[in-house]
Amino acid sequence: MPDLRFKPTAAQNTEIPRPKRAEGQWALGYTEPLNKNEQSKKDDDPLHVRDRILHTYSRRGFDSIDPADLRGRFRWMGLYTQRAPGFDGGKTAQLEEEELDDRFFMMRVRTDGQVLDGDALRALGELSTAYARNTADITDRNNIQYHWIEIESVPAIWERLEAVGLTTLEACGDSPRPFLGSPVAGIAKDEIIDGTEALEEIKRRVLGNPDFSNLPRKFKTALTGHPSHDVAPEVNDVSFVGTVHPEHGPGFDLWVGGGLSTNPMLAHQLGVWIPLDEVADAWEGVAGIFRDYGYRRLRSKARLKFLLADWGKEKFREVLENEYLHRALVDNPSPEAPVSQGDHIGIHEQKDGRFYVGAAPVVGRIDGTTLTALGDLVDTYGARGARLTAYQKLVVIGVKAEDTAAFADDLETIGLTARPSNWRRSTMACTGIEFCKLAIVDTKERARRLVTELEKRFPDLDTDITVNVNGCPNACARTQVADIGLKGQLVMDEHGNQVEGFQVHLGGGLALGATFGRKLRAHKVTSAGLDDYVSAVVSAYLADRTDGERFAAWVARADEALLRGEPVAV
Repeated sequence: MPDLRFKPTAAQNTEIPRPKRAEGQWALGYTEPLNKNEQSKKDDDPLHVRDRILHTYSRRGFDSIDPADLRGRFRWMGLYTQRAPGFDGGKTAQLEEEELDDRFFMMRVRTDGQVLDGDALRALGELSTAYARNTADITDRNNIQYHWIEIESVPAIWERLEAVGLTTLEACGDSPRPFLGSPVAGIAKDEIIDGTEALEEIKRRVLGNPDFSNLPRKFKTALTGHPSHDVAPEVNDVSFVGTVHPEHGPGFDLWVGGGLSTNPMLAHQLGVWIPLDEVADAWEGVAGIFRDYGYRRLRSKARLKFLLADWGKEKFREVLENEYLHRALVDNPSPEAPVSQGDHIGIHEQKDGRFYVGAAPVVGRIDGTTLTALGDLVDTYGARGARLTAYQKLVVIGVKAEDTAAFADDLETIGLTARPSNWRRSTMACTGIEFCKLAIVDTKERARRLVTELEKRFPDLDTDITVNVNGCPNACARTQVADIGLKGQLVMDEHGNQVEGFQVHLGGGLALGATFGRKLRAHKVTSAGLDDYVSAVVSAYLADRTDGERFAAWVARADEALLRGEPVAV
């Protein structure tokens, strides 16, 4: 039986919408598990698995691991078994999860907007080279993601991470996933409000807290006080977005119920003003509603966005105010959307006179050698450290004005660049079939080759075009909100053979005019034909656009033949 001490046993002041059938909502009395995931969490709080990893599994080896821990509770420690080699994309949906399991793990290290100083960067790099075969991808959730981790190495990895203030705790699982924070919090000249303190307070209250360790599913948080909305707030479960009240000054608007995957929905903007010191209270309230009223019957509907779709934002706000915060929120119009969200690439002056330098790897793929070298550069130049971004990039903070050019040059020597092409700057890719058990196609290497080819074909592109490459429908790389979104699937080639390919989404985006990409009926592209297809669409856009017309606006009006990459008679 779930512990009801931390949530209302019934709403005393607010009428709660009731679904036509039981959806496993705890606060409505449906506390018996309705699927195996809920049963597993009821059997044992997933946070307890840490001790078993430290004292049993790491000593006895992979074969000693309880399957319920291996494919369930390990996720709360940031661990997933990675995909075993030898299984092509056609096997992804045909085989059971345990058949795809390798004896190695993916491990996510959460940073939650933290500044990684030289010691932290070197620790991350050294762990990669010692335990992860030099893997260390930057994800679009401010994580470092390792592969090839052995269970025997986990205690030593945790000890080293904790020594520099980092953790893997609840980086996966039905829990508060890693928080997205602005990489320029506290330093940007045009920042509305520094949300660092609020993000740290949320983390202090909830990480490892059993009150929030059993949510219906994953729960994604974003917070930014920067006017460029640099944390993709539209597609998170809960987001706090910097705003200004005419009387109270800077604070945060609250956005709820965003998410992508197979049922994409943009967040609902509540149009409120929340002061910095009340942000953590609001977070707990939103997460509490999800915990108590979230749907637990079907995993496919166990996200906050489905509750918002059924309740509406007015009812959600009413429940939040009456049953969780016990006070009314202050009304305030939601902030204006920027033309595009900031990635902070390049060299920019901070409000203290120093500079921050945004640098891009290729589709987030770096390694331990690069992280170690970056840590050394940070110390050599006396910089404060680096933050990771929501776009698989990083920002180095606190470089002296006279050192910026030399620092940027030295970044080039370790495989990073503050002067990327559009294609390197604006292309993201998920993990893909190389390691992920859900993936159908290769993504990282395919996206890297696409970037290289597009740099050759369009070396002087004068506008931003984003490309997001995903290995399956789950949209970890935000397929639906890119100018060109590519969702991996098996397709038929011209000879009738089943090969790796992509469904294409065109004209999606966040910020001003946020929308999901346009899918063309029955249109698929083979992986082998991807370079030519993207080139044809970009060429058509460059030839057909009006003055100042952005790619997404062109897609909305373009002839469908152009979007399919077909020539059109003039």
